[in-house]
Amino acid sequence: MSAVALTPGRSAAIELTVTDADTAIALRSGDVPVLATPRVLALLEEACLRVVADDLDPACTSVGYRAQLDHLAPVKVGATVKADATLDKIEGRRLTFTVSVSDGAGLVAAGKVTRVVVDRADFLDRAR
Repeated sequence: MSAVALTPGRSAAIELTVTDADTAIALRSGDVPVLATPRVLALLEEACLRVVADDLDPACTSVGYRAQLDHLAPVKVGATVKADATLDKIEGRRLTFTVSVSDGAGLVAAGKVTRVVVDRADFLDRAR
């Protein structure tokens, strides 16, 4: 199992219109009704998955390994954000992405996400 079919430079983007379910209050990560940091990270992970989804062996997937994220600006309910992920580096099974979230006013969050390509069945067998 490897990520050899993948090439650096590939990217994907997704959009989200922020709802009450996406807020810090709803996710219990704060007490203000703005886009929650855990939701920002989940959105970025989704964008990373889209970058590689079509080129991994169907028996494989990628799982989160490391996330480095700066959440720079609050976003209100009703606003639309765009999450971008670009595959920067492939080291064996490790995939490193540069990620960002922006809205109409500019950068909301930025960072790096590392995911690891795994065999689905083996991974689930090891789950505790």
